[in-house]
Order: sequence, then structure tokens, then C-alpha cells
Amino acid sequence: MFIKPDYNLKSIFDIDLEKLKQDGIKGMLFDLDSTLMASKTAVYSQKVLDWLEIVKKDFFVGVISNNKNKDYIEKVTKISDFPVLFDAGKPRVKKALAFISQNGLNAKDCVFVGDRPLTDVLCGKFMGSKTIMVDSITADSEAKLVRFVRFLEKLTVSH
Repeated sequence: MFIKPDYNLKSIFDIDLEKLKQDGIKGMLFDLDSTLMASKTAVYSQKVLDWLEIVKKDFFVGVISNNKNKDYIEKVTKISDFPVLFDAGKPRVKKALAFISQNGLNAKDCVFVGDRPLTDVLCGKFMGSKTIMVDSITADSEAKLVRFVRFLEKLTVSH
């Protein structure tokens, strides 16, 4: 099976926000770990926070994460000034669709941004949203085994 994201970019910072606005996108939904922050750190870099401030000027920003760790959820919630959905069950869409509906959005008006084709991109596709796949925010420092697993997973992606 091949999964084709609408955009396949190096990082979140390569997203063309003007193009998304022109395409009628109103909401940007992000995976959390390895997309907006280093995995399981519960810390946004200043660069990400500055970029998100720019994004929030024109788009709803929300996070959809599969993470279930209560302590981690509490830490991330404290440092996030936008809605965050945990234990989402991606690529299943029931919780994600309820989350965007609660925030006044329709899936067709959103883009789902993530680093994993089999969870993030599939969830976005199943929801009916545009999708953007990015490399891990910590790609340059990840262990060789993690990079290899990511490589195998990306074999499912059609460019």
C-alpha cells in the first residue's frame, strides 16, 4: 500500500503558510512527538514557539497525539497555549474528528502535519484533510535504529 501525502517536506519550517491560506485551509493539526518537539521531552524549542506564533495569526493550531502517559500529558498541556488531544488512536479518526468539531472546524478545511505515514498521514487522509509529512524534528540526532525504522516506514510513501 502506498500513502501519498499532499506535501512531503523536510521540516515544519518549510510549510508554505501563504499557499495553505490560498487553498482555504483554516486549521493546522500537528502530531506532537518528533513533529513539534523532540520525542517525549515535553519541551518546545524557542524556534518552534516563534514559528507557531506566526501560524496562529492565520490558522487554528491543534495537536493530535497518541501519547497516553499522564505525567507527560500534564507537562505538555501546561506549556501549550492551544488545544491538545492525547490518546487519539491514530490512524483511527473518531477522536480526531470530534476534536476538530469541538473547535469549530471541518476536516476539509484542515491540514494534518506529522512525521509518520502510518499514523499521521493516514489519519489525515481518513479524516478528509490535506496532509503534510515532515521529517523528524530531531532527524540529525536520532539513533541509527530509529532512522532505519523511519526509512522502512517511508517506503510506504508515494512521492
